Amino acid sequence: MSHVSPTAHDKDSAPALTWWRALLVLAVAGAWSWAAHVASTRPEPTTWGVLLAVLPMSTAVVVTLWRSDRRWMAMLVLVLLIAVVVSLWPWLMTQVALLFLIEQLGVYALLASFFALSLRGPGESLVTQMARRVHGGELSQALERYTRSVTVAWALFFVVVGLVSVLLFVFASAQVWSGFANLCTGPLIGLMFVGEYLCRRVALAGEPTASLADTIRAWKTHNASKTP
Repeated sequence: MSHVSPTAHDKDSAPALTWWRALLVLAVAGAWSWAAHVASTRPEPTTWGVLLAVLPMSTAVVVTLWRSDRRWMAMLVLVLLIAVVVSLWPWLMTQVALLFLIEQLGVYALLASFFALSLRGPGESLVTQMARRVHGGELSQALERYTRSVTVAWALFFVVVGLVSVLLFVFASAQVWSGFANLCTGPLIGLMFVGEYLCRRVALAGEPTASLADTIRAWKTHNASKTP
């Protein structure tokens, strides 16, 4: 009979589960990005490309509204989306790249606004709030200034990525645009995280540093606190 308590077993298995979940998320994101790239660069009309471009964002919007108790609005949005897709279906099958561009620009605008709007007024910026959760509510003035700067950096990052995507869509080939928009933006976000971590180690050498896992936990806690 094993003498390891369930609590100890759970603690030992938790990191493994976290890594498996992270790998699964990366695998799904990579597969979706490659499928989006293939659909965006196909010269012929494609049904699955339209579905791939429309379903994720539409589902996210409807689910978010449904969970916020605005179920009538969720149903209205769902009906309108179905009506628009059905009425424009022949045209949409020839504009898959445009659909992906619109979807991605919507995500970038939302994320940029999420960071930028937290900079208004006397309140704390988004990254400062997350850092306060990580460090148990106590932040030095240097850390407050730094986290505010990181909030600005993330807002600018998503604005720049969106602008570059639009410029490539207008002036470059479909292959070049899709290579950037569908295949490069994910790694760029990863590089942004790594670059910020390295900058933090240099700029705040005397401050306690949080790991990426700590940041993710703070992000989840922040989102949970915003859920009605």
